[in-house]
Amino acid sequence: MSDQNIVRATGLLVIEAINSNPNGDPDRESDPRQRPDGKGEISPVSFKRKLRDLVEDKEGPVWQALASKLELASDEFGILESRKSTLKEIRDLTEKEFISKYWDGRVFGNTELEKGRKVPVKTGVVQFGLGVSIAPIRIERMTTTNPPVEADKSVGMAPLGYRIVEHGVYCMPFFVNPSAAHKSGCTTKDIKLLLALIPHAYAHSRSYVRPNVEILHAWFIEHKSPLGSCQDYKLIDALTPQKKQDTDKPSMSRDEYDIPTSLPEDLKNKIASAKDIMES
Repeated sequence: MSDQNIVRATGLLVIEAINSNPNGDPDRESDPRQRPDGKGEISPVSFKRKLRDLVEDKEGPVWQALASKLELASDEFGILESRKSTLKEIRDLTEKEFISKYWDGRVFGNTELEKGRKVPVKTGVVQFGLGVSIAPIRIERMTTTNPPVEADKSVGMAPLGYRIVEHGVYCMPFFVNPSAAHKSGCTTKDIKLLLALIPHAYAHSRSYVRPNVEILHAWFIEHKSPLGSCQDYKLIDALTPQKKQDTDKPSMSRDEYDIPTSLPEDLKNKIASAKDIMES
């Protein structure tokens, strides 16, 4: 499929975290990421990692289902930023081989490769922004036990090892830029896979400290023109939840928010389509 069919699009993920750590900060002993104003953060890297892992797990149910539905060939959907990849392996590829092999290289770009590469640096078609919570978050920390050490069979302790956000609603924007497609080799099939993966990102990556993180809405808005038919910020602002009261205090439930379920009519007239991927 031609990259000429890739549309200019604006996206917004509305993510809820309940007694979970949506993204730990390695600089703060894996505390949930938090800004100086108290609002929580989810890094774009952490979210893209979940998508990459689902694609790389070729034996997993998500890849199996989507590969069948979208008719995807496994050898064309490798992962560049894999824990198994080596720079030598990557550098030995020609540009054509590189493009045909790595899905995330085509979609997100390959700007993190080191100098000395044969494959030129390119930005990606899809860029995720920083996820930021609507209100400040409250972090709960507690000490838990560790498994016994084999040598003495004693049970150890992990002081403040369990760190979670009591409740938070985060917004993470993302953007599809067709101008980068002819440079990275991205196709409409690559974008279709990305959109199909998003609803499964947290449901299929739950963990001990991240048991209850859900995407409430995953908005995908197509513009009427490859150049764009509406300013991104207007679309994002219109779909961003608002805390009803006590905006400077942490929330305990999503009931404390007004969460939009559609665009206002004046914006609908400016775009080609708007859908919530979570309802697809």
